[in-house]
Amino acid sequence: MQNLKTLLEQLEIPVAYDHFNTVTNPPYITFKRFSQSNFGADNKVYEIINNYYVYLVTEYKDIELEERLEQLLTNNDIFFNCESEDYFDDEKLYEVVYEISYKEEKNNG
Repeated sequence: MQNLKTLLEQLEIPVAYDHFNTVTNPPYITFKRFSQSNFGADNKVYEIINNYYVYLVTEYKDIELEERLEQLLTNNDIFFNCESEDYFDDEKLYEVVYEISYKEEKNNG
C-alpha cells in the first residue's frame, strides 16, 4: 500500500489512504482497497493483486490532472478504468473515481 501511495504522490498533490485526518484543500487523492485478485497455485500465493478505488477530487473539471494521473498509471503498468465522475453541488467539488489493479511486492520472508 505504501508503494502505491508513493507512486501517486508523484503527482505532487496530497494523497491519503481512505481519508485525511485534517481538512485538506483540493486537489487531492484518496485511495482504498476493495478486494484482492491474487494469483496462486499449489496452495501458495505467487502474486498479490489488490484492487483499489482511487478518488481524484478537484474544485473544477481538471482534465490535465486526470490525464497526468492516467499517464502515471499507464507508465507504471497499472490497469485502470474510470468508474464514475460526479459533481457534488453542496461541496462544490468534482470527483473522478478510478478502479485500479495493483500488483504488490510479495514478502517472501
